[in-house]
Amino acid sequence: MANTIFIYSKTLNEREIEQFSKQTGANLLKQAVYLDYKIAFFSTNLTACELRETAQQVSADISDLNIIPNLNQAGLLLMDMDSTAIKIECIDEIAKLAGTGEVVSAITASAMRGELDFEQSLRKRVATLENAPEAILQKVRENLPLMDGFELMVSTLKANGWKLAIASGGFDYFADYLKETYGLDFAVSNQLEIVEQKLTGKVLGKVVDAQFKAETLQNLAQQFDIPQNQWVAVGDGANDLPMLKTASLGVALHAKPKVQEQANFVVNFGDLTALCLLLNANNLFKS
Repeated sequence: MANTIFIYSKTLNEREIEQFSKQTGANLLKQAVYLDYKIAFFSTNLTACELRETAQQVSADISDLNIIPNLNQAGLLLMDMDSTAIKIECIDEIAKLAGTGEVVSAITASAMRGELDFEQSLRKRVATLENAPEAILQKVRENLPLMDGFELMVSTLKANGWKLAIASGGFDYFADYLKETYGLDFAVSNQLEIVEQKLTGKVLGKVVDAQFKAETLQNLAQQFDIPQNQWVAVGDGANDLPMLKTASLGVALHAKPKVQEQANFVVNFGDLTALCLLLNANNLFKS
């Protein structure tokens, strides 16, 4: 079997990656695009020693290989839900059906400008849903679009003994549905108060905010006895940053600029299957 190299480089651009691929007779596996040209996988016929020398020649740094959790060892993946496990922001879709879409968008914009923290923003947006029929939640759930690669990622990680969980600032009506449908191990999210089949505009209990997500990762790791070097988190928003930084591997998926700047790894053009390839880096390098 051909040897494989794992290259971590923030210096290579698309043209340089293509050139290196041709020079080594390599077979580029799309991950240069999946991982925003920061991670690339090449299959070559070079020896391990030659691979290391070649990596050094292109200013690549393979020392970071050791920080990547291993796919074949028990691990824990904690995911954000909205715009991560699924393609939509549920609050936006609910608000559209409730007739408050523009108001909710304005509140979201205010939060993004730093004028509101996450909990304030959430409560203000949910308040616009007062007296909306519970049935609109079902309409949104019926058309819940999974993020590309979600099902393959879930099946791959489960096959390798991983624990999978969701920690979402969204709502349990959707997070619990994903947990039950895809056999996830845990889900925590916010609960909308519903009285007589109508939304009251209130959120019940403690809001799942940024710190709550980070604490959830730690608590689940302890519950499932997962070592810290096998903690993985993926998200897209600022309220995911503490969770991403707590994990051994924090991945920003199609994320906001602030999150991309601070995350370990960035996936801008690919899907969730890129995560599986990242986790398999150790094994690829040793093949």
